Amino acid sequence: MSAGRGAKLWLINSGLGEEKTVNEASPSEVPRVNVLGVGISALNMNTALEQVLEGAAKPGFAGYVTVSGVHGVMESSRDPELRRIHNRSYLSTPDGMPMVWVAKWNGQSEVERVYGPDLMLEVVEATAATGRTHYFWGGNEGVAEELAERMEERFPGTEVTGTCCPPFRPLTDAEEKELVRQLKERRPHFLWVGLSTPKQERFMHDLLSRNPDLCEGWDHGLILFGVGAAFDFHTGRVRQAPSLMQRCGLEWLFRLVCEPRRLWRRYAFNNTAFLLSILPQLMGLKNHSMEK
Repeated sequence: MSAGRGAKLWLINSGLGEEKTVNEASPSEVPRVNVLGVGISALNMNTALEQVLEGAAKPGFAGYVTVSGVHGVMESSRDPELRRIHNRSYLSTPDGMPMVWVAKWNGQSEVERVYGPDLMLEVVEATAATGRTHYFWGGNEGVAEELAERMEERFPGTEVTGTCCPPFRPLTDAEEKELVRQLKERRPHFLWVGLSTPKQERFMHDLLSRNPDLCEGWDHGLILFGVGAAFDFHTGRVRQAPSLMQRCGLEWLFRLVCEPRRLWRRYAFNNTAFLLSILPQLMGLKNHSMEK
């Protein structure tokens, strides 16, 4: 696998006041870079992998990981509660190159892009044949099942304890109770959530907040990941941008060309708004609080 295992961990104490059920039990947390009030974890793929494996090994722990790019940051800049959800996460990875550039501007030279679909591959590969298990929750009908099959074929020894393609609406109380029942019964180490931003971030946060005893009595932890389009990428339903475009920060252009009617408004408004908002922060003309 591409990610090494010997990368340094940056450990600081967590302190989230009343939000004990979401992140206070975190064994460690890397420093965060303030991007318009969203705390982006100062990570590369090595440290991200180490952190999630560490969290999943802690008995009774539950935390969620957001993969944050320009879209997520701009949605959060308009929604204080969504911003707090990102800032309460176990990790918020720098999913887009602009997050990496801002981190490096702030002196975090070790930061690299931690792209959701790549993080999924790294975690699944690292846990194959180790007894650590996965639950895939998201996508259109049949997508989660196909994703599980592809991961099992690609990484022999991968153990999948469940799959589900949820409805395109908030879960009813009965549906959430059934999901919680399954998680308590099957006790996966990793729950992969394939919704769109900001639905997946709200879902993960709210699920843990409403079910503080979810992992009570487990001999390991549970890490939730909001990985959006990774379900469609890894099942071949949607093409990924070439690696060169990803490294240059042009993935948005590739996706816009592929899905112009759906994405033009997001990129036209969000990319422009991000540029106009981040420049004053980088120049020291405006500060943003990373409120939790």
